[in-house]
Amino acid sequence: MMKSKLTRQELSWILYDVANSAFTMLVSTTIPILFRSLAEANGVDSAHATGMWGLVTSAAMLILAVLAPILGAFADYRNMRKRLFVVSLIVGIIGLLGLCVTQNWMAYMLLFVVARLGYSACNVFYDSMLTDVTTDERMDRISSHGYAWGYIGSCIPFVAGILLIFTLPFGLDTLKATQLSFFITGIWWVLLSIPLLKNVKQLHYLEKRENIVSHAFKRIGETLRKIKQNKRLLYFIIAYFCYIDGVYTIISMATTYGGEVGIGQTDMILALLLTQFVAFPCAILSGVLAGKVGSLKLIKFYIVVYAFACILGYRMSQAWEFWLLAVVVGMAQGGIQSLSRAYFGKMIPKEESTEYFGFFDIFGKFADFFGPLIISFCAFAFGSSRSGVLALIILFIIGFVLLNKIPKDSEV
Repeated sequence: MMKSKLTRQELSWILYDVANSAFTMLVSTTIPILFRSLAEANGVDSAHATGMWGLVTSAAMLILAVLAPILGAFADYRNMRKRLFVVSLIVGIIGLLGLCVTQNWMAYMLLFVVARLGYSACNVFYDSMLTDVTTDERMDRISSHGYAWGYIGSCIPFVAGILLIFTLPFGLDTLKATQLSFFITGIWWVLLSIPLLKNVKQLHYLEKRENIVSHAFKRIGETLRKIKQNKRLLYFIIAYFCYIDGVYTIISMATTYGGEVGIGQTDMILALLLTQFVAFPCAILSGVLAGKVGSLKLIKFYIVVYAFACILGYRMSQAWEFWLLAVVVGMAQGGIQSLSRAYFGKMIPKEESTEYFGFFDIFGKFADFFGPLIISFCAFAFGSSRSGVLALIILFIIGFVLLNKIPKDSEV
């Protein structure tokens, strides 16, 4: 439990994690499953379907990696953060609605890029709002609660969609039922965004000025220099790039890889649903433990857990192994993401939080570009992406080593 009652602003911020996590569930499950179905129906073989999905995921993340610090720099000016958030939300919803109607596998890929860009851009602004809704002392727990309730809350529209797919009511076929589940998620995403739009205000900001465009780009260069000069921040953000690469790749490529090695769709969907239920208490627990043993120690522990998950994934060939992998990932997923976000949020200047989180996101999203690219390369080069899963362990090792370079007294 929190030491004191959640404020309206904190609760509204947490609710948006519940809103957007429903889309994350689709990215991990039914969106790539439907893509594989559409692609293979048009003659694309299994390994190449995996490779193409990895490439389109990488493309979306590369585009955002370029845009994130620019968007962040503009969002730090008075009243700009929420406006840019709304524009990004609209883009994401348009892309998702497109996925609800198309049956062309190539158009499906392009619309996924649009939806993913909108979703990810929203997160740049949303993450930076953490500094507006709470204090440094409460940041670990609020961030952990966001991920935790996001995991459990996202199960509601997801289960509704899965029931449609499994039962096929109203004369629906599997394709239409799956696309209807996307529509349900879109409605959920919009409705639970309303409290954040209504209650969260931009408390930390820079005053607008006449040369706002040139000033924003100048600030990007200044921020890069500040990050380079701050060794604690530099080591952390490079380490984050490495270990979050593996985390995001496992999230985005789980069902695509599982389908390649022969895991049934029902097993994959239900196992990943289990991940959400495991992640809920583990994410809450991570916020509590961070106050006792420190965020950095816990992040390093979760990195070790993920390295073990890579070994499990490399050896995986049966459904029970996918279920085991789902549980292991659930234990670490919420903690490593929420504590990384909070640790970074406590190190940066509040009035420039969106710009800094733009760089935080550029490292995270470029990692999400690099990881699927590794999987795609192995799929195309070796006819299987299994070796690519094992290769991710190298990134976890590098991240662990870099975190060890952060001074012992740098817990914030």
